[in-house]
Amino acid sequence: MAEKQQRNGQRNDRFNDHKSRPQRRKNNEHNERDVKATQKPDQNDDSSTDFIIGRHPVEAALASDQQINKVFIQEGLRADAIRNIESLATGRHLVMSTVPKKKLDFMTNGQNHQGVVLAIPPFAYASVDDLFAKAEQAQEAPFFLILDSIEDPHNLGSILRTADAAGVHGIIIPKRRAVGLTSVVAKTSTGAIEHVPVARVTNLVATVKELKDRGLWIFGTDMKGKDFRQWDATGPTALVIGNEGKGISALLKKTVDEMLTIPMVGHVQSLNASVAASLLIYAGFNSRHPL
Repeated sequence: MAEKQQRNGQRNDRFNDHKSRPQRRKNNEHNERDVKATQKPDQNDDSSTDFIIGRHPVEAALASDQQINKVFIQEGLRADAIRNIESLATGRHLVMSTVPKKKLDFMTNGQNHQGVVLAIPPFAYASVDDLFAKAEQAQEAPFFLILDSIEDPHNLGSILRTADAAGVHGIIIPKRRAVGLTSVVAKTSTGAIEHVPVARVTNLVATVKELKDRGLWIFGTDMKGKDFRQWDATGPTALVIGNEGKGISALLKKTVDEMLTIPMVGHVQSLNASVAASLLIYAGFNSRHPL
């Protein structure tokens, strides 16, 4: 009981000033355990070309500093539909190639490319330190998402889109048994993939422990958790979103400081992972940026 009261006191102190940390976490101190979390992770092992497809994602990539190898445009498209894309590509002195629709269909495995495709090097991943740097640049307490084995690329893309809209400083995903950054993710994110850094780590449990050592408070989701509408997300915070079917793994749950739940009064008692993430992300946004 005394230990629980002490932890509650530390939690309350943290919200009085987000720069103050619970006693078990030292102020932004790095130790030997930080090495795994801060190392620059390997890039995609697949050295083949990736693609960005769809007009909005393509425009966002062309307007960013994304490295691009070539621009493919479908034959017969109306000039006004691709005028901005051609202008951006010309401004960057990129090679543009007009090709039949069948070739774009083949390149993208039949996905809805809307007649424009960018050939790019494999998607680059950030390091955990890059996420902290983005928060520091914004002069804000870190707000990270930790995705525990999300498998559907559409879910990851949607989460990226919401994360960008709500000012999340970065996302952490595991290297194994989870979707990575792909053309489907990029298209679903409608350009957010260019603005939200994604770190891919070998061990989520170890990474979460290291984040806690650097001052973050970790929140997860559980049916028996606290109502998410009461969530105080001020201060350095990370939110764990579980797998679409299995939720948060048992080992990762043990590292979570506090569980949240989304109350449901209808017949459906579960939400799509990206929908649940959106509700929680904006609950965090409201807490961090009150009216």
